[in-house]
Amino acid sequence: MSTEPDHGTVDEGKTLDGSDPEMSNYLKGWSLYVMIIALSLAAFLATLEVSIVATSLVAISDEMQGLSRSSWIITAYMLTYTGFLIIWAKFSDIFGRKPLVVASISLFIVFSAACGGAQTLTQLIIFRALQGIGGAGTYSLVFVIFFEAVSPEKFAPYSSLLSANFALALLLGPLLGGLINNYTTIPAGLVSIGLLLFSIPKNFPFHGLPSSAHKPLAFKQLFSKAQFSRVDFPGTALLLSATVFLVAALEEAGSRYEWKSPFIVAVLAISLVSWALFLAWSRRTTRTEGAQEPVFPWRLVQNRVRIGLLGNMFLTGAPFTVAVIQIPLRFQAVNGLSPLQSGIRLLPFAILSPIGSGIAAGVTGKMKIPPVHVMLVGSAVQIVGFTLLSFSSTTSNISNAQYGYEAIAGFAVGINIACLIVMTPFLVEERDKSVAMSAVIQFRTMGGAIGLAIVTNVFNSYLKSHLAAFLSPTQLSDVLQTTQAFASLPSDVAELTKIVFARGYNLQMRVMIGFCAAQIPITLTMWQKKQVLV
Repeated sequence: MSTEPDHGTVDEGKTLDGSDPEMSNYLKGWSLYVMIIALSLAAFLATLEVSIVATSLVAISDEMQGLSRSSWIITAYMLTYTGFLIIWAKFSDIFGRKPLVVASISLFIVFSAACGGAQTLTQLIIFRALQGIGGAGTYSLVFVIFFEAVSPEKFAPYSSLLSANFALALLLGPLLGGLINNYTTIPAGLVSIGLLLFSIPKNFPFHGLPSSAHKPLAFKQLFSKAQFSRVDFPGTALLLSATVFLVAALEEAGSRYEWKSPFIVAVLAISLVSWALFLAWSRRTTRTEGAQEPVFPWRLVQNRVRIGLLGNMFLTGAPFTVAVIQIPLRFQAVNGLSPLQSGIRLLPFAILSPIGSGIAAGVTGKMKIPPVHVMLVGSAVQIVGFTLLSFSSTTSNISNAQYGYEAIAGFAVGINIACLIVMTPFLVEERDKSVAMSAVIQFRTMGGAIGLAIVTNVFNSYLKSHLAAFLSPTQLSDVLQTTQAFASLPSDVAELTKIVFARGYNLQMRVMIGFCAAQIPITLTMWQKKQVLV
């Protein structure tokens, strides 16, 4: 293990560069509370949208006759959402937090309405991708603004608030999915925009500081040639290319194309080359003095603690996303439940996840236990939870123990997500906080997208190889298109088909055990003589 200096360890109440946190001009009083309400509402809408679609995925794909492409309803959103998280944060450094957060929410609500009016699966997938761009900015900038508006000693309780907000959306999405539609997002989104316009001070987060500390720019100056010269367009394009092509290859491999097919090989090659060029470009741009600011500063990966932070968030994002999306799908496909019923049965995971986050934030913030210690415990419990889920019953009967397995897995995932988010502002320089906060979210989402693509691929391959033993090619094609095809099968064949589906879902959970186990060595790379305290 490296013996490098303890970069990232800071004195309590100080930023990494040693500046006085009071100079950050934190918000107080009514403006802070109104902003918190507006930001919470915006994050709630973005999360609620994902939750509703996840639990209604089978019903949507059945209606549009496309079960084999159903995961693209989720993946299309995650592709753009994942690719744009850091980009929105960096652009807000250049063009301002207030105009960018308003723009992102506006984009999100416009394409939420478009999704509600989609007539075909192709239209829905395209609108979901565009909606994901707005969702990325909404969620990314909520975290950035949250942690700029409050002082460091309040990071832990506000992280718990964000986790509770996230959980509430997870809970209400499945329950309200049959009662509301995408058009409901519009009035709620407009309320959020209005409150943000009213509560975010001009020139936030530098409002009130003397011009010698930060000279405010007029609106016309924000979008001047000089400002656009600061934008890292090559880095932005390479980041999008690397992310989109990687997830697209993982989604299509084993589903529509063989792994060794020219298409998959070409797409993976483009992604790998894009990643290499992106890292090289970030290193060059960071080290070169000039107006252009790297979309991802190279200094963020020049330290093993920060690398461990990003790696852990990637590995934690996979089990979280896979559980939220695949557990409801299992209840619908194997147990024949409706989206509402399957959403209700996700509650143990959805409730215990924010509880785990709240406890972790309290333990690290009030009891001053190093987050790294808590994360090791969380990873170990994740292994237990997903191992138990991988042995869920393969019959149509739902064991009560399965809800307990969900609770264990959700609690453990919540612990690690909270620790990683709370640590982030204490590990980076003041100038990199916005990008760093967005980077941990992006790595969590990218881990979720890639994890989802992997388990979907494993699941589809398992179904094809095992169902072919007793289904005709036509029956197999019909079952892969829609679960409604179960009704056309003889009762004994339908039961065997559901057992294969159940075993396929169990196999997905076994894949997640690997992600959970990999968190432990990555966490150990973050170990220091003087641990980071929050």
